[in-house]
Amino acid sequence: MKMSNHFASAALSLVILTANAFLPASAQSGPTLQEQMACRGDAGKYCAEHVGKPPQMNACLRANKDKLSESCRKVVEARGG
Repeated sequence: MKMSNHFASAALSLVILTANAFLPASAQSGPTLQEQMACRGDAGKYCAEHVGKPPQMNACLRANKDKLSESCRKVVEARGG
C-alpha cells in the first residue's frame, strides 16, 4: 500500500511538473486540478519513466495519445498535443 501511495504521488508530481511543456513559452500556466486528475493515471501508466522531465513527458503523452483516456487526451489536445 505504501508503494502505491508513492507511485500516485509521483504520478501527480509528474503531471504538475510537465504542465508547462504543453504550452508555448509565451502562454505557460500550470495545469488546473481537473487537468492534473485527468492525466494522473495515464502519466503513471505510460510515461512514469519521464517523471521530472517535462519535454520527455510531453512527448510521451503525445506519442501515446491514442492510448490515453478520453479526459487526458482532451487535455493533451487542448494544450497543443
